[in-house]
Amino acid sequence: MIFNDSKKPLIMGILNVTPDSFSDGGKYHHVAAAVRQVGQMLAEGADIIDIGGESTRPGSDPVSSDEQIRRVIPVIAAIRKQFADKVTISIDTTLSRVAEAALNEGANLINDVSAGLNDPNILTLAAKRTVPIILMHSQGLPKTMQVNPLYNKVVTEVIDFLNARIAAALAAGIGKNNIVIDPGIGFGKRKQDNLDLLANLDKFVALGFPVLLGTSRKRFMGAICDVTEPSELVTATAVTTALGVMAGVKVFRVHDVKENRQAADVAWAIKQSRQK
Repeated sequence: MIFNDSKKPLIMGILNVTPDSFSDGGKYHHVAAAVRQVGQMLAEGADIIDIGGESTRPGSDPVSSDEQIRRVIPVIAAIRKQFADKVTISIDTTLSRVAEAALNEGANLINDVSAGLNDPNILTLAAKRTVPIILMHSQGLPKTMQVNPLYNKVVTEVIDFLNARIAAALAAGIGKNNIVIDPGIGFGKRKQDNLDLLANLDKFVALGFPVLLGTSRKRFMGAICDVTEPSELVTATAVTTALGVMAGVKVFRVHDVKENRQAADVAWAIKQSRQK
C-alpha cells in the first residue's frame, strides 16, 4: 500500500464536500470546485486526497449514509475521470455503506474516525476489499466530544484504545500491512491532552503501524497562539508536521498542502542527515 511504498512522509490533502466543516465548509461541495481544488493540492505535493461528506467538527450532527453518498460519489467519479490513476483517494466516513460506494467509484482506502466502532461492518468491508483503513481514537461522538473530555493518562489510554481496535481489525481479517493508526488530535481532547499526545508521538510510532497526524488548523493551537480564525493557523500546523516527521509519523492530514509539504520535506532531510 502507499503507506509502505514510500519512505518519505506522505501529505493527505483534505477535501470536505460538506456545508459545515469547521474550516472550509461549503467551499468544495460543488463538483467543479472540488476537482479544481484536487488539482491544486496535487500540484502542491499531496500524495492522498481525503474526501468526506460528513463534518466531524465539535458539535456537528451525524449525516445519513444516503446524504454522504449523494455528496461524495459525484466528486470521486469526477476526480477519477480527471486524474485517472494519478491520485490516491481516501474516503472519510464511519459508515460501511458509504465506504463501499466510494470504493466502487474508485477510492483506494478508508479513513474511519470511529475506528470501526460506529459501524463494525466497515472492518469486514476493508478486509474483503483488501484496502487500507485508518483507525482513529476519539472520546465520544462529534456532537458532544468536547463537552468536558477527561483522561487520567491520555497517552496510555489512547494507546490502549488503538491496540484494542487493531486487534478488532486483525480479527476481522484486515492484514497488518493495511492498518494505519491516528491518535485523534482534537477529538474529545483538552488542550493539554493534545499537547501530551504530540509530545509522545514516538510511542504511537513504536506500535509498529504507520501513524497519521491530523492537527490541521485545530482550535487548541489557536488557544496557544491567541488566534480564533482557523485559516491563520497554517504556520502552527506546519510546526506540528515537522515535529511529527522527526518522531516518525508517516502521514499528515492537512488543509494547506504546500506549506506542510515543505515542512515535511525539510524535516525529513534533517532527519536523514542525523541518521547518517
